[in-house]
Amino acid sequence: MEWAALIAWVLTAGGGFILLSIWIGRGGLREGRAAGDRIRPPLILSHFGLAATGLVVWIIYVATDSDALAWVAFALLVVVAALGWTMFAIWWRRRQQGVVATATEGTPAEQHFPTAIVALHGVLAVTTVLLVLLTALEVG
Repeated sequence: MEWAALIAWVLTAGGGFILLSIWIGRGGLREGRAAGDRIRPPLILSHFGLAATGLVVWIIYVATDSDALAWVAFALLVVVAALGWTMFAIWWRRRQQGVVATATEGTPAEQHFPTAIVALHGVLAVTTVLLVLLTALEVG
C-alpha cells in the first residue's frame, strides 16, 4: 500500500505543481498585498513546501520502512490538507461570486485555475491522505 500512496502523492504533486505554476504565472506573488479575498503567498508556498517535505519523508519511509517516518509524513499531510482546504475555500467562494478567468484586471491569480485540475488535485490529495493513514496503521 505504501507504493500506491507514493504514486498517488506524486500524481497529486504534479497537479499541485501545475496549479502553482499558473498562480505564479498569473501574478500571484505580486498580488500578495492586494486587497480582497485571495490566496496569499505564505499560504500557497507553505502548502507547497510542506507537501514536498512530506513527499521526501514518504520516499525515505518507503526505502527504510520506519513506522515513525510514516506517522511524520501523515502529520505533515494533515497540515498540508488543512492549508489546501483553506485555499480551496477561497477559490470556491470567489468562483461563486462570479469571478472567473475571463474577468478583467484585478482577478486573483487563482481564479485562472482550471476546475478540472483543482478537482483532480483534490481527489488525489484525499486518496493520498487515506492511503498514507492506512499504511501508517499497517492496514492491508
